[in-house]
Amino acid sequence: MIYYSLNKTAPDVSFREATIKGQAPDKGLYFPQSIPVIDPSVIANIESYSKEELAYLVMKPYVGDSIDEKSLQRIVSETINFPFPLVPVNENIFSLELFHGPTLAFKDVGARFMSRCLGYFSQQQKGKVMVLVATSGDTGGAVANGFLGVEGVEVVILYPSGKVSPVQELQLTTCGQNIKALEVAGSFDDCQSMVKDAFMDADLNQKLQLTSANSINVARWLPQQLYYFFAYQQWKDKQHPPVIAVPSGNFGNICAGLLAHVSGLPVQHFIAACNVNDAVPEYLRTGNYQSKTAVPTISNAMDVGSPSNFIRVMELLGNDYGQIKGKISGYTVTDDITKQTIAEVYKQYNYTLDPHGAVAYYALNEYLKDHPGQKGMLLETAHPVKFPETVEAMIGQKIAIPESAKHLFEKEKHSIRMKAGFAELKNWLLNN
Repeated sequence: MIYYSLNKTAPDVSFREATIKGQAPDKGLYFPQSIPVIDPSVIANIESYSKEELAYLVMKPYVGDSIDEKSLQRIVSETINFPFPLVPVNENIFSLELFHGPTLAFKDVGARFMSRCLGYFSQQQKGKVMVLVATSGDTGGAVANGFLGVEGVEVVILYPSGKVSPVQELQLTTCGQNIKALEVAGSFDDCQSMVKDAFMDADLNQKLQLTSANSINVARWLPQQLYYFFAYQQWKDKQHPPVIAVPSGNFGNICAGLLAHVSGLPVQHFIAACNVNDAVPEYLRTGNYQSKTAVPTISNAMDVGSPSNFIRVMELLGNDYGQIKGKISGYTVTDDITKQTIAEVYKQYNYTLDPHGAVAYYALNEYLKDHPGQKGMLLETAHPVKFPETVEAMIGQKIAIPESAKHLFEKEKHSIRMKAGFAELKNWLLNN
């Protein structure tokens, strides 16, 4: 598979080069030159495939000959070695639980796949690769866990001070070894801007081999389509494909779902469920796209005012507003509505949503009211325990801490405080 820059002025590259570079030299995101089509017989008989077989079939065309067959089979098997259950909430709405991985968040899939790909590639080159990543919440923990102890790879994570939950912060600041956490006095957009500037800086790129583990990196973005296939495996009514509501911040997740759909996966419609950081729902309402300054909310992983991956959505759907609006509906959900949704769903159905899942549930429920007879699923992207203050206040009881997270509370946070601004980051990278 060949990848090109969406800014159209950089050389085309292989999957290997796209993964190692992260972002093209012209500041564009890499995009596959062609979209593979899944054999219709695979879709028709999807329940007969194991998760591992299905994952390999989906990912192989994107990887091409950059990774040998046996190694890719191992990589995808290690990436998805936990459950992805589709759980009924009520008769019309199902929850695809993506929080059963090691860091209790959907980003485990992309981080595990990318870390193993970079580990494979690092054996073929001299010098260490430095992974530079900004996080608004779950990315940091997933990347830290995925890359921990990977030889030939150093990881530097930037996160906005005071704007991630306690569990999220512990997951990205307690690893040690090859993982460093930079606590930035600013917003996620500040962190993301600092990372983007680093990739474009000649001095840094001369001295360091930088790559990104945000969803701008194809190896983080592409495997996210896998759980849409796993969801369809479990969907009972194959004659009526689901409406899928995706909590959306940087738009890598919903873009991966659209990619799966364009490849042949049956989906009735997509819903981009956003909090008040709603540049894309605004675009879907008006036809005018304008980035916004990010506003803090209780669904913090979606606090993104300028979603990087929306340009991929537009490319995938031909930069055609009519086609985009036909495939995706956008919803804006306030914190008050999010809290109310958590409380009501728990009371009515005894199901506990996290704030991001609650945004998606509300949007999906509103859509289904206007489209009677349809059914859908929401992507529950993080375990409610990551947001104890909000969720416990709404359901009136404590959330049990999963066994896999209990050890975090026995560890000490280690972070390096930093002012927002690229000059601060550059100085630290060159001297550390």
